[in-house]
Amino acid sequence: MALILFVGFIALILLRVPVSMAIGAAVLLAFATSDFSDALYIVPQQILEGVNKPSLAAVPFFIMAGNLMNVVGMTDRIFNFANALVGHFKAGLAQVNVLSSMIFAGVSGAAVADCAGLGTIEIKAMKERGYKPEFAAAVTVCSAVVGPLIPPSIGLVVYAFLAQQSIERMFLAGVVPGLTVGFALMLFNRLLAVRHNFPTQEKATKSEVVSSGIDGVLALVAPGIILGSILGGIVTATEAGVLACLYSLALGACYRTLTFERLWRALTDTMLMTSVIMIIIGFSIAMGWLLAIEQVPQQLGDAIFALTESRAVFLGLMLIFVLLIGCVVEGVPAKLMLVPMLLPVIDSFGVDRVHFGIVLQLALLIGIATPPMGIGLYIMVEVGKVPFEKVTMAVLPFLVPLIVVLIFITYVPALTLWLPNLVLGPDTAIIFN
Repeated sequence: MALILFVGFIALILLRVPVSMAIGAAVLLAFATSDFSDALYIVPQQILEGVNKPSLAAVPFFIMAGNLMNVVGMTDRIFNFANALVGHFKAGLAQVNVLSSMIFAGVSGAAVADCAGLGTIEIKAMKERGYKPEFAAAVTVCSAVVGPLIPPSIGLVVYAFLAQQSIERMFLAGVVPGLTVGFALMLFNRLLAVRHNFPTQEKATKSEVVSSGIDGVLALVAPGIILGSILGGIVTATEAGVLACLYSLALGACYRTLTFERLWRALTDTMLMTSVIMIIIGFSIAMGWLLAIEQVPQQLGDAIFALTESRAVFLGLMLIFVLLIGCVVEGVPAKLMLVPMLLPVIDSFGVDRVHFGIVLQLALLIGIATPPMGIGLYIMVEVGKVPFEKVTMAVLPFLVPLIVVLIFITYVPALTLWLPNLVLGPDTAIIFN
């Protein structure tokens, strides 16, 4: 049954069937070939019960906040400030690209928003300064990996829901790994700058840095307001999403960049993205129910224990498996498929669920920059007007620092758990807000 489910889903994905339809068809096929073939009414029941969770209300609000930040011109101000800070470094605009993504990550929570929003500005600027278009596209898509790690993150909200973990703890756990990924990419850019003759630019004066900071100060403090309000106990994660939307609207009014047309575009994009995510979540809940009834997680755990009892070996095998899945399945549907199946296994190996969530998040995020299904690559083809094969070849070297950081995070749990344990204390109970 599990084989029918996963093979059917991946086959439909490779045939370019939309993810929401592919997962639905795979679930129905699995139900039809199981012992519950005469009880298909269970599917809509599980779908409705799965999406009828107040905690999932945070998802559309964070999507909306990211879309609003894009349409009100926040990306331009973030880019200008990052350029004033690090534009004079070796591989200057490549470093600006990464730093901009790290700042914007504190608002959007989605790699796609980073690619589409900042990508347009960054690739245009890099082309004008003499960088190869494919290199500019590669840096942009790989720096977007930072977005869903640094809070707020839509992917971490979904994982917290599935793994019954605190959203606050997941958000804090993503901070250090997200910054580590960003600094690793900047170091890699520096190493490439030694080998290649990248263009340079003059160092910005102190007044120019201050001026760009003042111009974008309202945008730059947004991440602190969102995360600080959650950690301070002022708002829940869902209410923080509402706060982010209200702050984005106020920002648009302050900058005088919010028009009815832009607001409508942000609303429609949010509704479309939210609808797709909720459909996928609904079908995945039905899938998880069937897997649990058929005892697939227990059978998987027994198979892995028969193969190895070493935690280190298990983590290595898990990384390879998740990276391969990420190459053909997008992050959210992959997470919805894998988490219900892998949680009992990681529990049996004594792996912390928060730590596992960050490892899973980064491993699947690397998939946006890997063929054949890397959505980031296709966005770069449209935004940068670069052939797909050139973007793919330019991205391959950047996978090295990303995978090195992934391995480091996997085998050094303290890198993930230090900050949430420091701020919230050791995790002694499973709490979901």
